[in-house]
Amino acid sequence: PPTNRKREPPDSSFLFVNQVLPVLYVLICVAGFILNGCAAWIFFRVPSTSALVVYLKNMMVADLLMLMSFPWKVASDLDLGGRPMKVLVCRYTAVFFYLSMYGGILFMGLISVERYVKIVHSSAVLASSSSSSRLAVLVWLLLQVCMLPNSILSNQSLDPTRPWRCMALKSHLGLVWHQASSLFSVSLFWATLLLLAFCYTSISRRIYFSYRRTSRDGGQQAHRKSNRSIFSLLAVFFVCFVPYHVCRIPYTFSQNGAIALSPAAHAVLYQLKEGTLFLSALNVCLDPIIYFLMCRTFRESLLLKLNAAAAAEQSRQKGPRTFT
Repeated sequence: PPTNRKREPPDSSFLFVNQVLPVLYVLICVAGFILNGCAAWIFFRVPSTSALVVYLKNMMVADLLMLMSFPWKVASDLDLGGRPMKVLVCRYTAVFFYLSMYGGILFMGLISVERYVKIVHSSAVLASSSSSSRLAVLVWLLLQVCMLPNSILSNQSLDPTRPWRCMALKSHLGLVWHQASSLFSVSLFWATLLLLAFCYTSISRRIYFSYRRTSRDGGQQAHRKSNRSIFSLLAVFFVCFVPYHVCRIPYTFSQNGAIALSPAAHAVLYQLKEGTLFLSALNVCLDPIIYFLMCRTFRESLLLKLNAAAAAEQSRQKGPRTFT
């Protein structure tokens, strides 16, 4: 057999996946590292004195983990590094991408529960940093148990003469675990969606009736601020995660042969899955908006830093005064 194998030519039907999406991933990777780098710089100076801060910090960690998977995905989609790069992405970085994505989803759910208990029931049971830290550890452990076996069970050798398929790396047990973990993670998403809908509907009703009772300017301003923070989290959740999960279930079943699709239909479904997955990745650029709107300590620290930087720049431009 020849020793200098040529690179696999890109499929013209996947130009969107192979050429457009990598550019978009590069853009959100750069923007995401800047935004989340600033968020980390501020958050690591903010003490974890409340459950909200603990959950927001864990969301930021999930975003940073997701960001670190982007360069490998871009290289694989552009066919840089050949099959070894694709194997690395399938076995490791894609697993960390999904682990961090569902981590962010679950922490959004925990934030909604914390807000619901604190606003609707005026209780501090789930508001302590110690209980929230334990819940955060449980979330990460649950996701590792669910996701990491997908890396371990992707251990099959590939025939270099056959077309590339990520699922071909998986053993029989790996295929079963992949389907089970996919269904479990999708179930976590839909359960979180229902939880968000219940919690924020209850919160909105409580704020609305409270506003009607007070009917003062201060109450009106608090009403607007609460609605703004609620809308930010729900908007990010629906824009980023709902489209992907609508098409993930049929795509997972098509991967495992549970449903039969024509090559053209499978190609369309694959591109839909990749396009909606990009929306999920866009979450890394939108989460800092949630931090700013929901966390007063984060907002005040950021504004303080910006004002200090602006004052220093203004002082530098004026330069030292000279007296004659």
